[in-house]
Amino acid sequence: MSILQSIKKAAEQVTGAARPDRQHAADLVRPRKSNEFRFGDDGLVPNHPSWPLVVYRGAVTLPEDFDPAAVMEELFSANGWGDSWRNGIYDYVHYHSRIHEVLGVARGTAKVRFGGKNGRTLALKAGDVAVLPAGTGHQRISASDDFLVVGAYPPSGTYDECTTAADHAKAVATIPRVGRPRKDPVYGSKGPLLAAWKKD
Repeated sequence: MSILQSIKKAAEQVTGAARPDRQHAADLVRPRKSNEFRFGDDGLVPNHPSWPLVVYRGAVTLPEDFDPAAVMEELFSANGWGDSWRNGIYDYVHYHSRIHEVLGVARGTAKVRFGGKNGRTLALKAGDVAVLPAGTGHQRISASDDFLVVGAYPPSGTYDECTTAADHAKAVATIPRVGRPRKDPVYGSKGPLLAAWKKD
């Protein structure tokens, strides 16, 4: 997170300026179908063996009277996805083997490759949300200068960052054990994510 973004986030948390309350954040959500993408194991990136990447296009309206990152943070928090951060997306392929992740685009545009070398590059823009099951490779290919993402995690799981072939064998064992979240980070307890990520 840049120093400017850190200062801005701290100021908003202290003053509440430009930060929506939970009801305002919920009111900014638009009903959207889930776009689902499944990826195989490419030898470096395992991806998830059962659950797809879920992308909601234009799921969140970002009006000028609220800080767009604060909207995403409040929405995710209201649905139990916390430990949020503000930044971009790394320009190298990586994945998390012990936790799921949500990425909400607060500002700008980017091309992001999901799934590793045999995956798919998606164009993302402000208001889009991607929900990555554990194991899903992701890498920024290009981005606008103002590109800003809010990331967050469900309450269960442990953050890790896997980038090498040496991580693969252990990750293949841990990924399926990461529990299904209780709520969709955008749509809550009745969200499309819960249907896409079915319990075994």
